[in-house]
Amino acid sequence: MIGVNEAGTGIGAMMSDNRNGAVEIAGAGPAGLAAAITLARAGRSVIVHEARAEVGHRFKRDLQGLENWSTQQDALAVLQELGITTDFKRVPCRRGTAFDAWDSPYAIESIEPLFYLVERGSGPDTLDTALLRQARELGVQVHFKSRLRHARGPAILATGPKAADAIAVGYHFDTSMPDGFWAICDNNLAPKGYAYLLVMGGKGTVKSCMFTGFRDEAKYVERTVSAFQRLAGMEMMNPQPHGGVGNFRIPVTALSGVHPVAGEQAGFQDTLWGFGMRAAITSGVLAARSLLHGDDYNRLWRESLERPMAAALVNRAFYGLLGNRGYRWCMRRQENHLDAREFLRRLYRPTLARRLLAPLAGLHLRSQRRDISCNHVDCGCIWCRHGREWHT
Repeated sequence: MIGVNEAGTGIGAMMSDNRNGAVEIAGAGPAGLAAAITLARAGRSVIVHEARAEVGHRFKRDLQGLENWSTQQDALAVLQELGITTDFKRVPCRRGTAFDAWDSPYAIESIEPLFYLVERGSGPDTLDTALLRQARELGVQVHFKSRLRHARGPAILATGPKAADAIAVGYHFDTSMPDGFWAICDNNLAPKGYAYLLVMGGKGTVKSCMFTGFRDEAKYVERTVSAFQRLAGMEMMNPQPHGGVGNFRIPVTALSGVHPVAGEQAGFQDTLWGFGMRAAITSGVLAARSLLHGDDYNRLWRESLERPMAAALVNRAFYGLLGNRGYRWCMRRQENHLDAREFLRRLYRPTLARRLLAPLAGLHLRSQRRDISCNHVDCGCIWCRHGREWHT
């Protein structure tokens, strides 16, 4: 059974009793809009409630990567098969450079795109705007500055991260640099994480993605900016500070009462590198299908997402223990492979060993996340640990 409420009515029965009513969705991020699109394509009425004044408000033109290594099939083809638009600006990334703590460069090359650079936020060419446009063209009502406080019928919850398991802090800026990506694996810049520089169409994003040491974020950002200026010739014009969070969980259940929870609100994100858009969109589609067909949502997301998420969790625990010499060893191994995309795909294979180690990795990572301070960039109290912990 997918779940029952106090009256003993499951989600499937709720949908049957409310065929003429709208499905309500909390959150207009990729997960919420993907759910809305899926429901609307099936002929359902949908109302999306978004607390902010615009789509993608918290991203503010952030450049991010739509990963393309977790499946053999290209990510854009996967989205098309799910019925999700690909009408957004993107740059396929096949070649980049990573640096170790000693400034040594390592080539990152793949035959097929390793990932697609996309822009987030409310701009005309962003992924968020493309999803919003598709939803509205299908008749979805999107209410901004609106919070879903009580669902009287079927609903999907997709309101974003509820805690900070990692933070990515830095700048957006204008630049004359060519499109591309660069990364640095150095605990002196990004404790237990990595620093990155992304450039697309005259816009750049530089950030330190850290998994600990949040209180010293300003120091790490300053070091990250200096390192990319030295190593990649980074040129920043009109820099604007920006910060975001990552919330990683393999939930015991992705239901809140009888309502499916999708995207980062449930914890669906890549724990190793923080790539979360594909998981968010997929979970939104699966949440919608569970309502449409009366399927068990927990079964659907486990079949599709749990194994690669468990592999990423183990990889993250291993990565966090390596230190700078270990990062250098990993980069050398990657460079010796002919294809970085295939190298990463192997890291995400759901082997028996990774499945057995996942619970231990989850316990290890949970013990490291103790910073509950609320004085960081774009906080909005999402740093606080008031919510329920859903670790396996």
